[in-house]
Amino acid sequence: MKAAVRIQQEDFSQDEEIAALKASSQRIGGIATFVGCARDFSEGRAVSQISFDAYGSMAVLEMSQLRMDAIEKFGLLDARLVHRICTVGPGDNIVFIAAGAEHRVAALEACRWMIDELKARVPIWKKEVTPQGDSWVTAHP
Repeated sequence: MKAAVRIQQEDFSQDEEIAALKASSQRIGGIATFVGCARDFSEGRAVSQISFDAYGSMAVLEMSQLRMDAIEKFGLLDARLVHRICTVGPGDNIVFIAAGAEHRVAALEACRWMIDELKARVPIWKKEVTPQGDSWVTAHP
């Protein structure tokens, strides 16, 4: 089974990630997920591809801490965070986050909190390639 927190180049399987979350506890009654995908338009410009880079070991450590913070803060039974570090095109998957809890409210709130915290805390950078040139992008809330 793959680690609950990962950065990787290859795409991820939402079905496999959800199955792994379910396998972690039969008390899970609600699972909330977030999948971030590459867009073909941003800030008024066409985007042909997006490249992601990270401070690898620090990114995984911070994502692991974020996972533990979410489990404690929201009473989750488990959580999974996967972020791709590669070049993607429009429609490709970038990030997967899942929160498993006894009830839906905790799962939904934790999932939203985790993506916001990931963008704010984890050293992952995004560069968009546009007809006007390449530009590093600041995370949006």
